[in-house]
Amino acid sequence: MFYFLDPARKDSSVLLEGKTVLVTGVGPGLGSECATSALKLGANVVIAARNEEKLARIAAELDPTGERIAYRATDITDAEACEALVDTAVGRFGELNGLIQVAAYENVWGGLYDTKFEHWRTGFDTNVLGALTVLRPAAKALKAAGGGGVVFIGSQSMFKPSMPQAGYAASKNALLTTMYYLVDELGPDNIRLNMVVPSWMWGPPVEMLVDYNAKTKNITQDEALQEIVGTFPLRRMTEDGEVADVAAFFVSDLAKAVTGQHLLVNGGELSR
Repeated sequence: MFYFLDPARKDSSVLLEGKTVLVTGVGPGLGSECATSALKLGANVVIAARNEEKLARIAAELDPTGERIAYRATDITDAEACEALVDTAVGRFGELNGLIQVAAYENVWGGLYDTKFEHWRTGFDTNVLGALTVLRPAAKALKAAGGGGVVFIGSQSMFKPSMPQAGYAASKNALLTTMYYLVDELGPDNIRLNMVVPSWMWGPPVEMLVDYNAKTKNITQDEALQEIVGTFPLRRMTEDGEVADVAAFFVSDLAKAVTGQHLLVNGGELSR
């Protein structure tokens, strides 16, 4: 019986109990929040990023006991590293039940005449091919476990140009299109794929931008923030952790019949 169907179980911390979730791109922002959400819901979590020292520090902060967390330094464009990462998850916790693919290359800025095509190539190599590189071994492990959930992270820039980042937006849209094909391919293995699409997220990078705008315009931080979110239906900026909670939902059994979907988590910014 699934925990959420049992009226005797009221504690949401059991939602991912006994599950193992792999989170890539774990740093001070969304990646760490995704790991936090999965841990909060009872999962064992394996975290990955390229810097092993930072991973060790984050792992110790997330679970000081070390009982429910493991980490491995991984470049998602490296096939052997991705194989080793999945082996770490299965070797430590027995099986893999979910993948939240956060790792991305965002430094793709500029318009037609000033954009650097090498940045576009790096963006597509990481955001599309890198996602597939880590998914290959993960999908095999998910199939062996009886299925599971995969979450890609998109970007509202796919649908609404706001800053000169066409290269980044294009790579995320390519990943979304790829996901639609993967849904048919992996569905028979009971593997579900969905995309969470954030817009502005209140985390370290955006906080620095708001602080910078406030100082340069000689206004308060709240005034600088309202310049961005003042027309949003919720009148506030989505937090990293709120995006992470939706990702955790998608890898849970609450979403066991949901696949091939993208969900905007944006405070209603594109609601109309």
